[in-house]
Amino acid sequence: MSHRAVWLSVLLVLAGCVSTPPPSSPATPTASLQGDVLRPATASGWVRSELYFGVGEETGPADRPQAEPITEAMWRAFLDKEVTARFPDGLTVFDAYGQWLFRGAKEPNRLKTKVLVVLHEDTPQRRADIEAIRLAWKQATGHQSVLWSRHAVDVSF
Repeated sequence: MSHRAVWLSVLLVLAGCVSTPPPSSPATPTASLQGDVLRPATASGWVRSELYFGVGEETGPADRPQAEPITEAMWRAFLDKEVTARFPDGLTVFDAYGQWLFRGAKEPNRLKTKVLVVLHEDTPQRRADIEAIRLAWKQATGHQSVLWSRHAVDVSF
């Protein structure tokens, strides 16, 4: 075989190893976001509010009388009356465990906790709704506080 035939064979073999990518298809979304006026596809100016409610029997050193544990029925009634009435579009509740250390205490107080998460517009009315929920809980249970954590979020429905 001549050198020319060998080189031609090598080029043909190498050409078979090279492939071109298939023609790209137009970018089509795999999902579409659709919303309406109340629940837009995307929105900014919203916050994620987290409220922490103590519901279990408190254990640990306390410098005050212990509040009675909150039953699941009591929690549901509060949720329906005070929270769902103000945020009927939706919310999330997590069962959690909380603890904190009083100043000067050697061991933490521990308590079963409910964490309420609500995504809402950052408006004075919505902030007032959150404050009303916190106040209603303290009045109903005698608890000293309800922790409120607030974070700006962008949402998409």
